Amino acid sequence: MNRAVFLDRDGVINRKAREGGYVTRWEEIEILPGVPDAIARLNSKGFRVVVVTNQRCISRQIVTASEVEEIHKRLCGELAAKGAMIDDIYYCPHEENPPCLCRKPAPGMLLNAARDHGIDLRASWMVGDSESDIAAGKAAGCKTVRLQSDEPPFLKADFISDSLLDGVRKILQEEVSESPYATAHKFDRLKGRPW
Repeated sequence: MNRAVFLDRDGVINRKAREGGYVTRWEEIEILPGVPDAIARLNSKGFRVVVVTNQRCISRQIVTASEVEEIHKRLCGELAAKGAMIDDIYYCPHEENPPCLCRKPAPGMLLNAARDHGIDLRASWMVGDSESDIAAGKAAGCKTVRLQSDEPPFLKADFISDSLLDGVRKILQEEVSESPYATAHKFDRLKGRPW
């Protein structure tokens, strides 16, 4: 079984659109500082990296599914050029009502990814900046990291972080501390190795 880190897209990988708006074109994608480094670190530690994103702008006919997929294709290419590999991207095109099984806070996208990629959800993490991200991660059985945002937190995440890079540092430190080789890894860090 594989371990994964599930990432929300807007607000985690790229800057969110203004309040009430949507990212509808590649030109509106602004990859946040430290994101390629964070994803590359996860790659180097054997984690699958899977993006799970609500995109109800599709059901609202603001953008088409093929346009969202083109944005995702270019996003993966841009990150790969910086040494950061995304294994897959799942998106929910539906409105909030009627409820579906894939729109976060439902865990459907994570469950589908687990089935498709042989992921052990209990050994995996969900990183997001909203309550729905944390709720989806918890519902799927993952550990969670909440990035700071304007939305007040109600659900308790395992960690709170300022950025994806900071969150990944915490995930990797936690993984080391739970490992039977924790002592050796901590000794390596004292000698100046980053992880």
